[in-house]
Amino acid sequence: MTGDGKRLARQQSERHDSNMHPLMLHQTCDLGPIRAVTASVTLTPEGCEAEFRLDGYVPHIVVPPIARAERTDNLWKTTCFEIFWQPIGQAGYREFNLSPSGRWAAYDFNAFREGMRDAPVGSVAITCSHDSNGLTLKAAIAAELKTPAQVALNAIVQHADGGMQYWAMHFPPGRPEFHSEACRQIIIER
Repeated sequence: MTGDGKRLARQQSERHDSNMHPLMLHQTCDLGPIRAVTASVTLTPEGCEAEFRLDGYVPHIVVPPIARAERTDNLWKTTCFEIFWQPIGQAGYREFNLSPSGRWAAYDFNAFREGMRDAPVGSVAITCSHDSNGLTLKAAIAAELKTPAQVALNAIVQHADGGMQYWAMHFPPGRPEFHSEACRQIIIER
């Protein structure tokens, strides 16, 4: 690669990294093996793309093994990543659960934890890579996503000993509650 090519690749990488948002660990959680989590979401013509990165000692967390990519409930009971998408001015919202296994879920709600049902989704493609120092999950979601919207990016990390970490851009007071509108800190417009 030429000097100009290397410079362009570095600029594209820096631009991409600048889209990453740091998530905070909920105050009731032990620090554990994961020391930092960052995430991003980008609107696409088909829906959205998201990226989540865990930094820390991955051998000490539960990483669900690769499985058939299909809609699956209860992914949040172990290491999982979430997107909450709420059109501005509406009570209803959509939740996506994205597992390192490749499995996923999508739910629509009429209001805070009310009227839960499977959300219509064209497709969800998840890729995940990890080594002893980190894990990166990327997802391409084909689904109708209304804008402008307020969006939350969250992570649930299960320690090998069974302990849990909850990460978000912001938390409401009290226990970790990802369904709270207070977690939706990103505004996305077309």
